[in-house]
Amino acid sequence: MFIGAHVSTRGGYLGAAKTALSIGANAFQYFPMNPRSLSTKIVNQRDTNACAQFCLEHDILSIGHAPYPLNPAAEDVERDLMVKLLKNGLEITDACGSVGLVVHFGKYVGKDPLQGYKNIIQCLNSATQGYEGSSLILLENQAGEGAQLGLTMEEMVQVRKLCQAPEKIGFCLDTCHAFASGLWQGHNWLELEYKGKQLDYLPHLKAVHLNDSVHPYGSHRDRHANIGTGYIGRENLQQMLTSSFLKHIPIVLETGSGSDGTHFHEIALVKSLVMGN
Repeated sequence: MFIGAHVSTRGGYLGAAKTALSIGANAFQYFPMNPRSLSTKIVNQRDTNACAQFCLEHDILSIGHAPYPLNPAAEDVERDLMVKLLKNGLEITDACGSVGLVVHFGKYVGKDPLQGYKNIIQCLNSATQGYEGSSLILLENQAGEGAQLGLTMEEMVQVRKLCQAPEKIGFCLDTCHAFASGLWQGHNWLELEYKGKQLDYLPHLKAVHLNDSVHPYGSHRDRHANIGTGYIGRENLQQMLTSSFLKHIPIVLETGSGSDGTHFHEIALVKSLVMGN
């Protein structure tokens, strides 16, 4: 299985890949551009190509994470900027050889939620128009903090189906968000897996954010806890890790680093859970 953590790009994209390998990971997540701004970034082809080659040589999978302010559900006046950011993110992740670009489903505060979904679809259509790379847009489920869009598999699947190029869109499941939103009770993974297959969600699952939850089920609060220290619990996460749908996709920790400043020990813990220890 491909297990890792979010790593810094202070040493470039190649540096991020090398960091992942040094902490025992064969998967990692990174920010292609500044995570706090709406600024695009010029692609450093030498760095991205070196990252892609290194990952290929060491059998490492990666995913990029779009900037936090990027909102696919934004109104028309902001859409051009959101599309520009998505295109830039896809350009970088594709050049790095990454599976995809993780994008939060979006927040819409208008009176008509349907308009929020329309905005997302229009944004995704514009971003994928003319795009021929292999890196996908990966829609991430939300915890329900501040907005009620993107909490269910039904929403994810329907938005993807209604897009002009659904083959360019996949999903990233965040376990903390799923628990906080009420999507997953923690103990009922087999039930959720059956539903995910029936809805055609899991066949398009391309990445997992593996996080425990600081707050209880249905809290709608997005606070990640280290594995086994939150309300989801080690046993429930272990059951999830046995799923065949997780065998060949990047599983990435977005938790606090250990005493050594890395995720080395937590990655080892997740690997032991996969082995049934």
